[in-house]
Amino acid sequence: MKSILFIITTLLCGLFYAQEATIKLSGSIFGSEAYMLFISLLYDDNKIKDFDTIMMDKEGKFQKNIILPREDYYLLRLADFNIHLVCRNNADIKIYGDGKKLNEYCNILNSDESVAMNSFSKTLESFQYKNDSAVKAIKENPERQKVINEYMQKEYFAFQNKLKLFIGSNQNSAALVMGLSAINFKQDSKSYEAVINQLKKAFPQSLTVQKYVQNFELMKAEKERNKPLGIGKTAPDFTELMVDRKTNLKLSDLRGKVVLIDFWASWCGPCRRENPNVVKTYNKYKDKGFTIMSVSLDKDLEKWKKAIKDDQLSWPNHVSDLGGWQSKVSRLYEVGSVPFTVLIDQEGKIIKTNLRGSALETALEKIFN
Repeated sequence: MKSILFIITTLLCGLFYAQEATIKLSGSIFGSEAYMLFISLLYDDNKIKDFDTIMMDKEGKFQKNIILPREDYYLLRLADFNIHLVCRNNADIKIYGDGKKLNEYCNILNSDESVAMNSFSKTLESFQYKNDSAVKAIKENPERQKVINEYMQKEYFAFQNKLKLFIGSNQNSAALVMGLSAINFKQDSKSYEAVINQLKKAFPQSLTVQKYVQNFELMKAEKERNKPLGIGKTAPDFTELMVDRKTNLKLSDLRGKVVLIDFWASWCGPCRRENPNVVKTYNKYKDKGFTIMSVSLDKDLEKWKKAIKDDQLSWPNHVSDLGGWQSKVSRLYEVGSVPFTVLIDQEGKIIKTNLRGSALETALEKIFN
């Protein structure tokens, strides 16, 4: 099976200090002009490190006990073909195949994870080939771009369905590493994180998994830093009219206090149900340097004022432009639903977003106690 090089990578650093893994490889690969198998590791920059060799007899049969540096993902290489193997300690993996068409005809026994990896690698390779061909075709015939893009859009959705099926069929399996390269972290960080978490449970001793986890944490931190409301960023300042419709209040006027910016509305059921918790929290910490700035997405002034009174929202910082979902402050903070909160420190820097109930209480306890 031709290797998809960017999928399985790891670091050699620290590799030789890990616990060794002993595996048994045996089987038969007929019809190959090559008689030497290599058990290898693919690491950074797509470099290959060979750890052992296996000689096949004239009939293609082979058998060998191999000591590897550690449990991890390896390649069994024969000429131009690569077979992905999940090598766990004391594994007894049997491989049978056609040496001339190993990417099409290969049967792996005693390692379902390896079987799943090699099966999905074919799916990946097929889609990548179509995508590369489409890019080439557009360069050669720009006038066909629309037709080719429409075709590739269908192929993309078909591939995504196969990816979802692969992930769903291999829950908590080391094979899931094969799907990571097909998930765009920036577009679907939740799916990427879900697979990472499963891999951490399925194969924590793998340096490959450890490296993926490290990279994920770096990407996650970078994404957080780049968010408009990223932790540690200064909350966007704004000025808005208060309930009397004469007085303006600026967020930065509250510097020196820990502020909860609370987006809500009188017509929002979940907001009204959350208000008793907000009131309780305010009363507990108001004398310690905590306050609330409520930003309403109301359109009706009287209903807004009545809700403030009925829910006993006793803090003075209530603002709104009565623009509803078109409120300029809600758009500034990219509010997609209410209730939504932003907790900022005395310097106006964001501590956390969307804290409610016990989560808000816990955050304030850490600050004031």
